[in-house]
This record gives sequence, structure tokens and C-alpha cells, in this order.
Amino acid sequence: MRWQSGRRSENVEDRRGVRVSKKAAGGGIGTIIILLIALFLGIDPSALLKQTGVTEPSTESTQTRSPEEDKLADFVSVVLGDTEDVWHDLFQKMGKQYKEPNLVLFTGAVESACGFAESAMGPFYCPADQKVYIDLSFYQDLKDRHNAPGDFAQAYVIAHEVGHHVQTLLGISKQVYAQRRQSTQAESNKLLVRQELQADCFAGIWAHHADKARQVLEQGDVEEALGAASAVGDDRLQKKARGYITPDSFTHGTSAQRVSWFKKGIESGKVDTCDTFSATTL
Repeated sequence: MRWQSGRRSENVEDRRGVRVSKKAAGGGIGTIIILLIALFLGIDPSALLKQTGVTEPSTESTQTRSPEEDKLADFVSVVLGDTEDVWHDLFQKMGKQYKEPNLVLFTGAVESACGFAESAMGPFYCPADQKVYIDLSFYQDLKDRHNAPGDFAQAYVIAHEVGHHVQTLLGISKQVYAQRRQSTQAESNKLLVRQELQADCFAGIWAHHADKARQVLEQGDVEEALGAASAVGDDRLQKKARGYITPDSFTHGTSAQRVSWFKKGIESGKVDTCDTFSATTL
């Protein structure tokens, strides 16, 4: 991916090295249990975050950052800047105004408006403060555990989370939340799947327009993103974690579905192509 010449976003909060700890909450769900639920059942991270109790900031760490990690921080700043440019333009064409999200870099654990989260839960978007959170060590996991290396695979992760921000601004997330409150668990999970697949499609839209504007794509980049989308499918993650899958518990979609919707976005570049909620088949 040709990213070095890209514009750096000013909306990056660097909290790397700032240590936070979670107070024990009486009757609350322990962190280990939460992580197991996320791993085995694919539960929506925001739902888990709200159950983690009170957070308590502690002293700042003086850990040394490696040049590789600082390069990654520079990289995600460029990707975020690209998403800002793309979505500002698309929102303007829709007669709307795009509000840029902040991206928070953290180490180990972080306190967000959605609650306390540990890096093992992966990158996430918090609609309560409209911020994307990521521990850059996730990219090593993406490469080693999920066999999805490459800078464009890494960019896909950021673009997907920004996709959730777009859903928040368009009022989609609010509608999904309202419908989920009136649904059974199985129906609620199906709504989450459609929401996640739309975020994948929105990530594809970013890639389409970023390449059109700055020719960021190099040979093999699209395959990297498709590999990342496939690697984090519910079916693949559940099969790897416990040897079998339970489709009713899916909250992000299968590997094939995630690949399909990312491809729809990158091929069309059109927001209306990403209407997963009206689609008869995913």
C-alpha cells in the first residue's frame, strides 16, 4: 500500500504507555470470563464493555516504544486521514456533514465511554464517545494468529471501525439498537451480523475512493484485505477456538459473507450498495 505520502490525521490520541486498571465490581463479570465469551460466542464488544464495572487510571508507564511501533502509529494516522477525506466527500454528496472520529492508541487496556477494555478484545468503536480504539499489538496477532499480514489488511481494520462511526452518524446504529431491544437473542445477533457486514462494505467504499484519489493500492493489497476479512469471520474464529460453530451466535458474519460485502464496497464505491439490512441474502 502506498501510504507514506498521505495526509496525517490530527485526530489521533496517543495513550500508549498509560496504564489503567479495573476495580473489582461486586457481582460483575470478570475480565477472563468476558474474554472467553467474546472468543467463543462472538458477543458484541460494546455489550461486554458495559458490564465490566468501574475503571481506575494509574500511573503512566515509561516503556520505550520501538521504531516499528511508531511507524505503525504513523501508518494508522494516514489511514484515518484517508477515511476522513473519503467520508467528508461522500457525506457532502449526500447533503450531510461528516464529523471526524478520534482514534485512540493504547497499550494493554483502555478506559472508554463504553467502559473498560483490554487489548485481547481487539480494536473497537465506541459510539458513546465516537472514538476508535486500537492496541497496535493487534496487528501482530492479525499476522501470527489469523494469518492475515500486510499493511492493507491493517488498513482494512481501521476502515471497518470507521464504518461503524459512519453508521452512527447516519442513524443506522441507533435503529439497530432499538430493534435489538425488542428482539430475541437470535434475532438480535442477526441484526448485529448485518451491521458488521455493512461496516465491511463501508471499508470497501473507503478503499475504492482512496485508490481513485491517490492510487494507494499495490499488487496484492486487495487480497490482503480479503484475507483479513476472511480471517475474522465468526465461523472461522469459532471453529478455531472450539472445533465447532453455532450460527445462531454469530455477530459478525461468516468469512465468505465478510469477503463478499467488502468486495461489494470496493467494486462499487457507492453507499447504497451497502444496504445489508434490505438484502434478502447475505
